[in-house]
Amino acid sequence: MNNPHLTRPHARGAIKSFAVAFVALMLAAQAAQAASWKGLEPFISKRADVERVLGAPVQDHLAQNGTLHFNVSGGMVTIFFVTSKFVAAKKLSPALEGTVLQIVLQHTNAADTPESMNLVKNKAFDRQSKDQVDFFLNAKEGLGYTFVGDRLKTTRYSYSSEQLARIQRGK
Repeated sequence: MNNPHLTRPHARGAIKSFAVAFVALMLAAQAAQAASWKGLEPFISKRADVERVLGAPVQDHLAQNGTLHFNVSGGMVTIFFVTSKFVAAKKLSPALEGTVLQIVLQHTNAADTPESMNLVKNKAFDRQSKDQVDFFLNAKEGLGYTFVGDRLKTTRYSYSSEQLARIQRGK
């Protein structure tokens, strides 16, 4: 990605901060369902499902860090999978290893803004801002958006904390 806004140290730091905040908010959220994208759903879909929808990955880092990368119209998608470390840390059933954990779309030239997506006044979304980076999270739906310089850069589809709690209880 050669976007000058994303290569500035403060923007990179802000994006990393928002990624950490996203995970923390997802864990603290009280929601019933995970967000799905193209029929792919956290804790349910597996690699075969992902490849059926997206084709062969352009980068396969499943063994190294639990990710597959795909080129799609308008950007790139990174699929994060449940790893054995995540299973152990969250005390989940080993059967969940290898299922989708999170889907991150990286938009290259999206024209969407928080206003065009009706996020600014939407009470379902919590907003965090730092420098020129804004992060909107709807924890109830497991959906997050990152904007840099008022333009959409990432969309994240994840699980909800209620879904995680239900899985941890084994129900």
